[in-house]
Formats: sequence, structure tokens, C-alpha cells
Amino acid sequence: MTVKVTERDDSHKSHEGIAAGIRIWDVHQQNLLVGMFHSETEAQHYRAELEMLERDRELASR
Repeated sequence: MTVKVTERDDSHKSHEGIAAGIRIWDVHQQNLLVGMFHSETEAQHYRAELEMLERDRELASR
């Protein structure tokens, strides 16, 4: 699938976010940022939802 979840590295966070220890999980679909979450679990749920929608679209187009 074309959906992936990655943890945002410190170079892409604000200084305040780094100091507060905030972790951000990015969700990318076809190399485009489509969501940002403070919980990896929420990001993974969103990834699964997007993958399901992709599968449904592929099946509908056949």
C-alpha cells in the first residue's frame, strides 16, 4: 500500500515541542502528508482506514 506512518524527527519539530518532549506521528499517503497525531496508535488506526479505502476504490474500479 501507499500509506505509511513515521515518527517526526526533532529537526521537523518546534523548539518548544522538543523541550516538552512531544512526539508526533505523521501519516503519508502516496508521499503526501495526510495526518499528524500525538499517538502512534491513532496514527496506525488512520493508516488502516486509509488502506481500507484504497482497497475499496481498487475493487470498485475493476
